[in-house]
Amino acid sequence: MEHERYTPHDWREWRRMRAWELSKEGWTPRDIAAALGVGRPAVCQWLAAARERGPDALLRRLHPGPAGKLLPGQRYLIADSLWHGAEAYGFRGEVWTCARVGKVILEEFGVTYHNAHVSRILKEIGWTPQVPISRAIQRDEEEIQRWRDKVWPQLKRRARRERRTLVFVDESGFYLLPSVVKTYGLKAHTPVVDEVKTHDHLSIMGGLTTDGLVFTLVRRDPLNGLNTIEFLEHLGRQIKGPTLLIWDRSPIHRRVAVTEFVAAIGAKNLHIELLPPYAPDLNPVEWLWRHLKEVEMANLTCLDLEMLHEEFHLALGRVRGKPRLFPSFFAGAQLLL
Repeated sequence: MEHERYTPHDWREWRRMRAWELSKEGWTPRDIAAALGVGRPAVCQWLAAARERGPDALLRRLHPGPAGKLLPGQRYLIADSLWHGAEAYGFRGEVWTCARVGKVILEEFGVTYHNAHVSRILKEIGWTPQVPISRAIQRDEEEIQRWRDKVWPQLKRRARRERRTLVFVDESGFYLLPSVVKTYGLKAHTPVVDEVKTHDHLSIMGGLTTDGLVFTLVRRDPLNGLNTIEFLEHLGRQIKGPTLLIWDRSPIHRRVAVTEFVAAIGAKNLHIELLPPYAPDLNPVEWLWRHLKEVEMANLTCLDLEMLHEEFHLALGRVRGKPRLFPSFFAGAQLLL
């Protein structure tokens, strides 16, 4: 008898095979159902499958298990893929979401994960959700890297050789609108930060030395070339000896009055170096501003500019009292001290 020596894997499989054997011996579906304790429709379905596809159709089918998982070493290869950017994988915009990363994992490794698990994998390999830094398309990345690798070390050596104080200078605006950042709150009760609906702000010019000294000029109106001269005069009173000043190509730095003022001081006392275009992240003062806004003054609501001015100086005083912070501003700019 066909399949007579067959050893079934389980009783369900044996029952289906036994139904087929009995049908070949002339049993009717009704009798087979009664003998095996099943319904007549199930017997008819089994017999039809066996006639159409052969008796093997009645064998137990192994259900596919879960999709294969990443090997331990493969998890850390994900970062290599992500560094190419989202647009390299056909997405629009350089934004990585869990859904997009999941598609990359599927494409590169043939493994499917739920978005929640993708989030855990990203955390494991050191990738966290962050607010990206906006950068101009016109940036010359090679020139910026050259400035970091070659020009910056040369400027440090020159400052030491000529005993100059090296100062980075930058400007920023501090608004009555609070710098809103994440905060913990009761679940389902979103924290509320009250704000004054206005764009009134303080215009601030700041200088940061490699020794961690900070100098500021605060005005309620937009800064101009005359304010730049005023700030340079302030630096001249505070810093003893020659200065090597580094700033960007802002229009207020290029005014005729500023150029004449710098020339009158003389290169022996004040030497100016320019940062590459479209590279605010090269300036450590930019990272000082970010710390003040996102840490010291985060979620802070001020009712008027006088209160904002006071809170700014209080925040700056706290930063000055934390000398360990200043190396991090240079580290953020990827400038070795």
